[in-house]
Amino acid sequence: MKKTNGTTGKDIAHSLVKGGLGAIPVIGSLAAEVFGLLVTPPLDKRRAEWMNEVALKLKDLEERKEIDFEELQNNDQFIDVVLQATSYALKTSESEKIKAFQNAIMNTAVGDTPGETISQIFLNQLDSFTVWHIKILKFIDDPRMWFQKNKKTPPSFLMGSLSNFLFEAYPELKDQNDMVGLIWNDLKIAGFHATGDLNTIMTEDGALGGRTTSLGKKFLYYISSYQNQTPNT
Repeated sequence: MKKTNGTTGKDIAHSLVKGGLGAIPVIGSLAAEVFGLLVTPPLDKRRAEWMNEVALKLKDLEERKEIDFEELQNNDQFIDVVLQATSYALKTSESEKIKAFQNAIMNTAVGDTPGETISQIFLNQLDSFTVWHIKILKFIDDPRMWFQKNKKTPPSFLMGSLSNFLFEAYPELKDQNDMVGLIWNDLKIAGFHATGDLNTIMTEDGALGGRTTSLGKKFLYYISSYQNQTPNT
């Protein structure tokens, strides 16, 4: 696939900012030079890497007859998702979030989406989330399965809390209670889980049970690899 070089909203924004800074005597010209030196090269690199990776994945789908480029050109929802995901992906260096945005594009390309409005909401949420939001959401979707997949043994409690299992899965979070609390609240506000306090005492079976809502499962499905999907109900 040929690489496409076009002017994006970020290019225009950069030009406007640089032009505005350049109009300010002395300090403005220096600021514009520093801005161009520090921001433009990495942004160009991110854009090139993003476009190449997305193009290769789409080409792979096309070669396997899962998508048709001519049809996608006339698919407004697909174009919307590509533009929205691209603008968000260029703002982060986190590989897990970048892959999630790519997965959303691929799932949209093959027609596996939760609908136009929900897709936009999910992309907005993904943009606002940190990698830890995603990791914690994946964990609470099925804690028991998480331990199995990661070849770890969950702690054994007669009575315990979900936080006990979360900190066993991610020991680096043990001293980050405030951060975990904020993330937990964010996921609840987004409608991705309906559990109250992360520290509520319950049985071991209860703590290892799934916590995501139907909406949370749809979100995880949408940002997961189209090659490893299981039917979403």
